[in-house]
Amino acid sequence: MTAPVFVVDELKGITTEFVLDGPEGRHAVSVKRLRPGEDVVLTDGRGRWIEGVVKAAEGKDRLVIADLAALVEEPPESPRITVVQALPKGDRGELAVETMTEVGVDAIVPWAASRCITQWKGDRGLKALGKWRSTAREAGKQSRRVRFPEVADAATTKQVAALLAGADFAAVLHESGEERLATAELPAQGEIVLVVGPEGGVSPEELAQFRDAGAKAYVLGPTVLRTSTAGTAAAALLLGRTGRWS
Repeated sequence: MTAPVFVVDELKGITTEFVLDGPEGRHAVSVKRLRPGEDVVLTDGRGRWIEGVVKAAEGKDRLVIADLAALVEEPPESPRITVVQALPKGDRGELAVETMTEVGVDAIVPWAASRCITQWKGDRGLKALGKWRSTAREAGKQSRRVRFPEVADAATTKQVAALLAGADFAAVLHESGEERLATAELPAQGEIVLVVGPEGGVSPEELAQFRDAGAKAYVLGPTVLRTSTAGTAAAALLLGRTGRWS
């Protein structure tokens, strides 16, 4: 899919012509500068999409789209890949979400690990979570996805352990791992859950709890990656090995 993607809350009822306005229309007209004859894709971000052709650009924020094709529903990918991302400091959380979305991760779970410098509390936590979700939406559009990753509420260690216990393959990126993720036996279907710790690392207590839940520790390679890039690198490896990139 190469046409630019725009988000529409509800696709049902769209037939022969549609006016894209508001923030999405402004982005299409004033930023993308789309002109008549160019292809576009309208999506709800949940796997449903419609392809159309620009008929006219009106003012600064109205794009008239015609020649709309039939509604298409893209099935969820399998195996599904969820990354549990420990909260990085500064804007590195948004960087992690952006790049994981671009490579194709299906779900992202913010994790308040014990060694996280950043802690999401109260209004500040809600604002940070909103930024992660907005980043996933924008990165989904930029990377031409029609099914954006789900960004869950921040999870505790106990909640992460429960998620790992229900996975078909559960892994923690940790230096204690004796096997590389590149050689792990992966399921062809089901759910893969990968845990990425904070800059200070996963604590021994957390690692023990995750092992009790059925997760195994793995290493990526000979170098040490930052928490904001480890999830993207590991997800790319898994996407290639499971055939989702083939």
